Amino acid sequence: MERLPEIDGARLLRSLDELAQVGAIEGGGVCRLALSDADRAGRDWTVARMRALDMAVSIDAIGNITGIYAGSDSGTDSGTNGRTGATPAPVMTGSHIDTVRTGGRYDGNYGVLAGLEVVAALRQAGVRTRRPLAVTVFTNEEGARFQPDMMGSLVYVGGLPLAEALATRGIDGATVGEELARIGYQGTAAVGAPRVDSFVELHIEQGPVLEQQGLRLGVVEGVQGISWNEYTIEGVSNHAGTTPMALRRDAGHAAARVATFVHDLALRYGGRQIGTVGAMQFAPNLINVIPHRAVFTVDLRNTDNAALRAAEEEVQAFVAQCCEEAGLAWSRRALARFAPVAFDCALVDEVARHAQALGLPAMRLPSGAGHDAQMLARACPAAMIFVPSVGGLSHNVREFTRPEDLVDGARVLMRVLLARADRPLGAP
Repeated sequence: MERLPEIDGARLLRSLDELAQVGAIEGGGVCRLALSDADRAGRDWTVARMRALDMAVSIDAIGNITGIYAGSDSGTDSGTNGRTGATPAPVMTGSHIDTVRTGGRYDGNYGVLAGLEVVAALRQAGVRTRRPLAVTVFTNEEGARFQPDMMGSLVYVGGLPLAEALATRGIDGATVGEELARIGYQGTAAVGAPRVDSFVELHIEQGPVLEQQGLRLGVVEGVQGISWNEYTIEGVSNHAGTTPMALRRDAGHAAARVATFVHDLALRYGGRQIGTVGAMQFAPNLINVIPHRAVFTVDLRNTDNAALRAAEEEVQAFVAQCCEEAGLAWSRRALARFAPVAFDCALVDEVARHAQALGLPAMRLPSGAGHDAQMLARACPAAMIFVPSVGGLSHNVREFTRPEDLVDGARVLMRVLLARADRPLGAP
């Protein structure tokens, strides 16, 4: 390819602004919980955009949306499916468009819309790559309404049975299957199709490292492991004014001790260990009544799977100790557990080369958040590209990335996708 097409930065920024109006909330943020009415509207907008780019659109049984921009070659592709006359496996990009309840306009959306901007630039220039290009919107990446997170991509690669995913009940009592049918996005395409040659996801960093280092791009080497558990502690409700402290069976106090323990554990482990108690509910939740029940979540993350496992065991042991000391009962429900993922070294190197060629100061780093790319890494070579998040803010209505960084990230994505998609058929 003699001359690369150019990303239209204004068009990319305009598309981000337009999608941000779907589910817009006060402060400039977005609320599009997975499979909600707002999510349906966002999906409709995205599918219309794909079709306007002459992409072939399919929707699978878990609601993943894939738009295919056809390649110029067909025939034997021994590096992917090995079938004579078959269409080569596509090079895929994409992310998600569902958000948390108080989300920003870039998380997930940027990766999808940058992928569509790459297709728009190629189409405008009349360029076709040898292999097809695919842009996919994965269902329920956030896990804010239905758990686990990254559900659509996990089902896509066979890591979660479709029937189990469809039966998952959300925080409002609805199931994934019911809501997919209600919003019209329980598709007929086979889950896991098309098979993917490679996957590259562009995303905002969602953290402060790139900005603090004065860098323009992150070359993501992998994703840290994630452990989500929900604990329930049962005690006895009683009058807050008449019950002596030594005679209480206070579920709320035990939960608070665990929250402090998780924080201190992360500091004690150091390195890349993270620990958060992000949700907590008391019953009966009254100012003058000792709680008889506390339900809370523990989110542990680490790039070292052995350290992550040790942290999980320590937390559970501490819960057991607290409850034994106070005469309380407890139980644990596993919500999600993903081991750390290392991305494909050659593809990571390719991202680094293109960043350098564009003169963008970059660094290699792991992702602290979970992403669809870590699921696709089970099925094909995968990598990620980060652009800086101002103030490190994400999952926040004030989430912001500078326009020039958004455009440059898309420029790197285009070059990586073109390099992958123009490889001779059968090439590794």
